[in-house]
Amino acid sequence: MAEITASMVKELREKTDAPMMECKKALTEAGGDMAKAEEVLRIKLGNKASKAAARVTAEGIVGTYLSADGKLAALVELNCETDFVAKNDDFIALAASLAALVAAKNPADVEALSALELEGQSVEAFRTALVGKIGENITIRRFTRIEAKGRVASYVHAGAKIGVLVDLVGGDEQLAKDLAMHIAASKPKSLDASGVSQDLIDAERRIAIEKAREAGKPDAMLDKIAEGTVQKFLKEVTLLGQPFVKDDKQTVEALLKARGASVAAFVLYVVGEGIEKKVTDFAAEVAEQAAAAAKK
Repeated sequence: MAEITASMVKELREKTDAPMMECKKALTEAGGDMAKAEEVLRIKLGNKASKAAARVTAEGIVGTYLSADGKLAALVELNCETDFVAKNDDFIALAASLAALVAAKNPADVEALSALELEGQSVEAFRTALVGKIGENITIRRFTRIEAKGRVASYVHAGAKIGVLVDLVGGDEQLAKDLAMHIAASKPKSLDASGVSQDLIDAERRIAIEKAREAGKPDAMLDKIAEGTVQKFLKEVTLLGQPFVKDDKQTVEALLKARGASVAAFVLYVVGEGIEKKVTDFAAEVAEQAAAAAKK
């Protein structure tokens, strides 16, 4: 069996907020497999064990571009080390410039975007110069470009920490804006069930079966219980299945049908999503430095 180290326990605790001893037990049960240990905790502790997993841990902003006719749009996530730099005018201007470049030039990836020209030099040279000026590392994480089938609405929230593009076919400008705000608030993973990862669905099914089994449900009922849990999960994470934030009596799908509209595509960026950021214990750091100074 794999050795369960203190660092493994610490990593699982940071991901889940579960108690240390529960994390150690879960890792032991999972044979050191971190992903399996998270599932074990969710079975035992419910959603409490996953609340920390979605925490935003990196700094930066989402830069946006939207053409006047709403037919072309782009989002770019630009990261930095501190929130202070995320509010810097030069940093904000770079994010906007990158979004405009993505829209105009349609680069294949971040490397191709970095090679494009910006103010007489490559994007990479411009970025490097800004790093030197500001004194913090700056990275281009990702971008998306949309050529609309209908008309795109954009929305940024929380100091540009969340950015949304939604391509609405039919409907009107207000509906598009409402949908963009809904996406920012409800954070769907996909438009409908076809866009949800099978791995996610399988994990929900396994967790539901184990929770039902631990609750003493008969084996004959486990599959039915699991299917109900999966369907509930899909409604929660798909845009069409979610209750509309401005009227939770109807789903987004029902709203669109009533308005004779459809969503061709949407993009949601949450700055730092999925990025681990080192959290410093300032008091411990100061104590450590003081102790080191005393030894000299």
